[in-house]
Amino acid sequence: MANYVLLPGFWLGSWAWRSVTAELRGHGHDVHPLSLTGMGERAHLARPDTDLETHITDVLNLIRYEDLHDVVLVGHSYAGAVVIPSVADRMPERVRQLVFVDSGPLPDGMSQAQFGSPEEQARDAELVRTAGHGRQLPPPPWEQLASEVHGLPDGTLERLTRLSTPQPWATATTPVRLTGAWEKLPRLHVLCSFTVEQMRAMAATVPAFRHMVADGCTYRELPGWHWPMFDQPGELAAILHEAAAGPSSEEAEGAEGAEGRGN
Repeated sequence: MANYVLLPGFWLGSWAWRSVTAELRGHGHDVHPLSLTGMGERAHLARPDTDLETHITDVLNLIRYEDLHDVVLVGHSYAGAVVIPSVADRMPERVRQLVFVDSGPLPDGMSQAQFGSPEEQARDAELVRTAGHGRQLPPPPWEQLASEVHGLPDGTLERLTRLSTPQPWATATTPVRLTGAWEKLPRLHVLCSFTVEQMRAMAATVPAFRHMVADGCTYRELPGWHWPMFDQPGELAAILHEAAAGPSSEEAEGAEGAEGRGN
């Protein structure tokens, strides 16, 4: 049995992981899908100062107060880019493995908002100004984003439209602050909207991708939508279940120590 903490990306809450959670619990795992502050059922807690630090604290407190150890920490999109590396950087002794779902860790000092092209950054800033009261990024047009996706379960787009909430904009503009402690942990990248080959090509030219090709990274391709918890929840759950079979961070550290001693 493994301890999973599942974190969604922009606009989503713990509800987005419902099918994946059920699959993992069916395997006997302890699963904690989390709605970050201001999202999902915690939408009423959003404030203008809800930022990345708030979301990092959400996860640290979950791990601390649930007394979780050997955690498989899973982050989709935004949560993978900045939240889970930050949590692991501050509490590496509690984390078994980091799983980035169609995402990768951004380098120290970079914010999620800076990841997009200049055109995307300008578009999002204008949406925040005109439709988000200057502090929120509204959800996207889900039907348009899913227009070429096949196999979405009935009702998925209705749920996305009904349950998505505006993203507190300060969570996107806060730079990530990392010491490097998280880099010692095993990392799995589940790639959906791009391939390993494309990712390696991007990492060779775009500094924001450099952590995706570091030592200790493994990869699984799951071609499909950027939101695989909706179009391929069973397949995603199977990959996460397999991820728990690897050595824990404590076991890996012990093995490295034994190798260094010549044993």
